[in-house]
Amino acid sequence: MLLEKVWERRSAKRKEPSLKRLFLLTSSFCIIDYINGFTPYSTGCHIIIGDGLKGTDDIAVPVPNGEFVREAKIGRAVMDADIFISLNHFKGHEMTGFGGAIKNIGMGCGSRAGKMEQHCDGKPTVERERCIGCRACARICAHGAPMFRDGKAEIDHAKCVGCGRCIGVCPKDAVLPSWGQQAGLLDRKMAEYALAVVHGRPHFHISIVMDVSPFCDCHPENDAPIVPDIGMFASFDPVALDQACADAVNSRAPNPDSILAEHGSSHHDHFKDVSPVTNWEIQLEHSEKIGLGTRAYELIEI
Repeated sequence: MLLEKVWERRSAKRKEPSLKRLFLLTSSFCIIDYINGFTPYSTGCHIIIGDGLKGTDDIAVPVPNGEFVREAKIGRAVMDADIFISLNHFKGHEMTGFGGAIKNIGMGCGSRAGKMEQHCDGKPTVERERCIGCRACARICAHGAPMFRDGKAEIDHAKCVGCGRCIGVCPKDAVLPSWGQQAGLLDRKMAEYALAVVHGRPHFHISIVMDVSPFCDCHPENDAPIVPDIGMFASFDPVALDQACADAVNSRAPNPDSILAEHGSSHHDHFKDVSPVTNWEIQLEHSEKIGLGTRAYELIEI
């Protein structure tokens, strides 16, 4: 946050602030960061929202060997970094089995439109009651898909390419994504987004396998950890790191007061026992296939 002083101490005359240098800390993300203790004073560095305060400041990054994503929409500030270091909380996830380094990088570094692209399997629609006819969606669309009838937006699916930019720019959240997603497609898109982020520059990854909650951290609530705390893992390879963390969790006995204990061990796989419709190995298999890393690892305990 950079604010030009509004009052000049010597003359005590009011100065007009330069709007070019004025940034207001109104992003809900920044507020949540501060509430949870992530401030410049506690971390020693500034908290930067990688895709801007509105989630629209992104850059198209080519995906080497991409099968499902040709260009990933990554937050511009993320791609400005010379070196990439990720700090991840390893936990369960109701759509991908678990969330670790690959998910934190791929989903976390995607802009708002990028996140929608990974989650969505279709084209958006407009909730007319919310639409105020501001035409922000029409201005951002390069294909002329948003149309207006009686002052309300509609999406012409014949023109829409499903990029999701209209979803990110709508001030009233009136443009809704299609959440339908075939099994495994999210895992593969996520892996390709992660590759776009780290490809061509030094990167290092740290995963904390503690408070291993059964579901994603994006929920405002969660459940008891499914296994006892294990520790911290680190690697230059995000794929090997996720594999090692998954193996470590699956090797532990379930916490007796957790949802995992309630579900039993019918699959001999903690993540599948918690979320039976998932297959966490898909993200690792596809990551290895496209060259993000390898599932083989040597575990060195310190």
